[in-house]
Amino acid sequence: MNYLLDTNIIIIYSRDSDIAEKIEEKYNFFSEQNTLAVSIVTLGELDSLIKQLNLGEKRRKKIELLLEDIAKVGLNSVELIQKYGDIDAFSQGKLKSKQAPFSARNMGKNDLWIAATASTYNLTLVTTDKDFSHLKGTYLDLEIIDIEKFRN
Repeated sequence: MNYLLDTNIIIIYSRDSDIAEKIEEKYNFFSEQNTLAVSIVTLGELDSLIKQLNLGEKRRKKIELLLEDIAKVGLNSVELIQKYGDIDAFSQGKLKSKQAPFSARNMGKNDLWIAATASTYNLTLVTTDKDFSHLKGTYLDLEIIDIEKFRN
């Protein structure tokens, strides 16, 4: 399977907790049969979080190790840029070619880029963020991880 990992998934996997182990046990995202990617937007978000949360050397190294074998996807694609516009307009209920069956949804700009990346490259977006839910099946395949189910 081909997955695009959201920032929150990388953060979960970088912690010293058994939640990531339980998630990995169930989903096997990091198995050799899967192709993993992150958007460069995620790299920017991670850099910001490292600085804001003043993460220590051990945690930064763990994030670096996680990212080592994960493909990094840039934004330099006309199709991706157009997909960003489509998803933003759709989320606002203003895309004429596709009527939204919900009221307008405000998405963060970084989330729009991440969704557009998953959609453009046909990657299943893995996240804990329900803000992507309205795009499932219309613009992207989505795997929302409910971390509460893994806290036991």
